[in-house]
Amino acid sequence: MSKSRGHGSDNKTEWSESTLDPVLKRFGERKESFETASGIVEDILYTPEERDGFDYEDSLGYPGEYPYTRGVQPTMYRGRLWTMRQYAGLASPEESNRRYRYLLEQGQTGLSVAFDLPTQTGYDSDHPMAQGEIGRTGVPISSLADMEALFEGIPLDRVSTSMTINATASILLALYIAVAKKQGVGAERLNGTIQNDILKEYIARGTYIYPPTPSMRLVTDTFAYCSDHVPRWNTISISGYHMAEAGATAAQELAFTFSNAIAYVRAAVDAGLDVDSFAPRLSFFFVAQSHLFEEVAKFRAARRMWAKIMRERFGAESPRSWTCRFHTQTAGVTLTAQQPDNNVIRTTVQALAAILGGTQSLHVNSKDEALALPTEESVQLSLRTQQVLAYEMGVADTVDPLAGSYYVESLTDQLERRAFEYIERIGEMGGALSALDRGYQIQEIHESAFRHQRQVESEERVVVGVNRFQSPTPPIERLQAIERAETERQLARLASVKRDRDDSAARATLARLEDVARGSENTMPAILEAVEAYATLGEISDVFRGVFGEQREFSPF
Repeated sequence: MSKSRGHGSDNKTEWSESTLDPVLKRFGERKESFETASGIVEDILYTPEERDGFDYEDSLGYPGEYPYTRGVQPTMYRGRLWTMRQYAGLASPEESNRRYRYLLEQGQTGLSVAFDLPTQTGYDSDHPMAQGEIGRTGVPISSLADMEALFEGIPLDRVSTSMTINATASILLALYIAVAKKQGVGAERLNGTIQNDILKEYIARGTYIYPPTPSMRLVTDTFAYCSDHVPRWNTISISGYHMAEAGATAAQELAFTFSNAIAYVRAAVDAGLDVDSFAPRLSFFFVAQSHLFEEVAKFRAARRMWAKIMRERFGAESPRSWTCRFHTQTAGVTLTAQQPDNNVIRTTVQALAAILGGTQSLHVNSKDEALALPTEESVQLSLRTQQVLAYEMGVADTVDPLAGSYYVESLTDQLERRAFEYIERIGEMGGALSALDRGYQIQEIHESAFRHQRQVESEERVVVGVNRFQSPTPPIERLQAIERAETERQLARLASVKRDRDDSAARATLARLEDVARGSENTMPAILEAVEAYATLGEISDVFRGVFGEQREFSPF
């Protein structure tokens, strides 16, 4: 019997039978199935029926209150916008300094430092392993002289600085503290973050130096030192970004990130630290991928998961220990060399996902990064993307604007459930380190990456300009290049440091550092003494190599 005019279906099943099915039989859909990037099957419609048993207080609550699904601050961006960063590091400290000054002039509100591979892996610029890599992926830092040049004229008590550094993180933090001291800025006034997340290096990125156990000691030493001396510093940025870039799904990114975080917290507690003394300074680093709604749901799920982990698993009592504060970067792996202008569209939507998901800090990749380090023009466009979203689009005017969406809430719940299933599996293996020994996380990420690539090759997953809608692409003019003169200046400064320093004093600090490394003292004070005596990053790393040894490659194959 037909319904009277204006009367619709009473429930989803009735709607499906009376309204949807006839249309599907006649026209069908453009794909056999719709899935998120994590493989979550997407229904055609979400209704209140999917929310049966929903408990607002338990699942959502209010912003600034447990479980923080809706945000870590009650006002979120109505109080203060997210920190706008542009990740940058160029051929030399001087060139990078010019770029930082330019970005600050353009309205950037925080610095984000990229380091070259020799710096990341504990080699000075004059080491044979550094040849051809000086300044390629970021700024080269070999000594305090380099760090002084990098931050010349930038008052470190007025900026927040994020440093993407892991195996040598404690050395770079000591160098930063030493530069601030020369500026007359006490360590207690410094704001910023070191990534300092060595576990994800073993899983996805590869710039580790030492075996996991001594590496974890260096991490927890920074926790303890900063708790007493650099209280406003975020001592770790536990990163899912690089695992996602390697192929992890959104659920895997959450699970592997928090499994690593659990390992760090456990190591610190086992070292005698009170959880509430360091947990408030833990931070996270996530990617913003291209599936807008899944990414928003991921960020919301992350806050709820971390609050539960800290309160229920570790018994943290301070609400600040329950809050998941995170930096977000748009997805570098989605940038294409073909039709690079498309990258502006991709990164804008990814940035929107991060904002709607409640990030505290954001970097938007530049359109030319699939080809080279970004130019000033492309970096300015990326910064303007953030500024337009912040000031013109209205997306920062209300807290958690997508809350209550049947679709987004369903995705949030499903991602949380899938991520906790992974965490439980890793726990059954003995934790993140034991699972890593088995190659578990690496294998899971490789399989996800393989599935993704097969979908691209079969055109099941469309990448505009790559596997569909191709067209000739004119080359980008004036790509960023590394001048030989910058490399030569870097090497000359390093030679000058080694020639002009008080070498006996530098050697004495390195000997002291070796004694500390062989014992159980906190390594940070000895590292700080060494960098202030102009011992180099490579020399300090070599001391640790001699004591700790070097880690061979992890592989599940």
